[in-house]
Amino acid sequence: QGASEGLGPTKTTYNDDILNCWTGIGTQLDGLGHIGVGDRYYNGNKWQDFANISGLKKLSADKVPPFVTRGVLLDMAAHYGVDVVKEGTAFNKAEIEAVAKKQGVEIRQGDVVIFHTGWLSLIEKDPKRFGSVEPGLGREGARYLVSKNVVAVGADTWGMDPIPFEKDAGIFEVHQILLTMNGTYILENVNTAELAKDKVYEFMFVLGQNKYQGSVQSMINPVAIR
Repeated sequence: QGASEGLGPTKTTYNDDILNCWTGIGTQLDGLGHIGVGDRYYNGNKWQDFANISGLKKLSADKVPPFVTRGVLLDMAAHYGVDVVKEGTAFNKAEIEAVAKKQGVEIRQGDVVIFHTGWLSLIEKDPKRFGSVEPGLGREGARYLVSKNVVAVGADTWGMDPIPFEKDAGIFEVHQILLTMNGTYILENVNTAELAKDKVYEFMFVLGQNKYQGSVQSMINPVAIR
């Protein structure tokens, strides 16, 4: 019988999916099990004690609770007067404070702070450049945001750290500062263009809980509500 004839007396037909891919693609959340310093991960956990081929036994992305909190957008492209911030540009305390003051926003405990750089606009027109370098949060800037007790830091870039890395910086050291040392989540490839266009600098940030058990990272669908 042809597929169009369906199943049973009511001729039931259907479509279905199989997922076989990296979970760290698209707009994504980095869980605390993503980055370590040597064999040590967040809260002193040893890599060999929780990392397993079948999934993480601790620190997995599905353990991250839902977010319903205040979001702050920092428009770095507007700050530098460009459509796309140049790769290697590092946002540190001075830049963060200057943009926050200019926009009239205050970074507070429990916030999700998201940077707009315009970098995501390159994903189709120059994918090689997009995926090899990027502007990002500097080491001092990361420590500054940690001191504010923010819950997560995001950007419209694929890897948060500025690449080329800052002078004398380690490989993805900003990831280490945020995830490993302080338990501050990272959001990557966030589509910030519409928020920046509308000058939406404060909003309610909503993110449901990821359900991929044992996952290091996960595809997410964050929502900004004015």
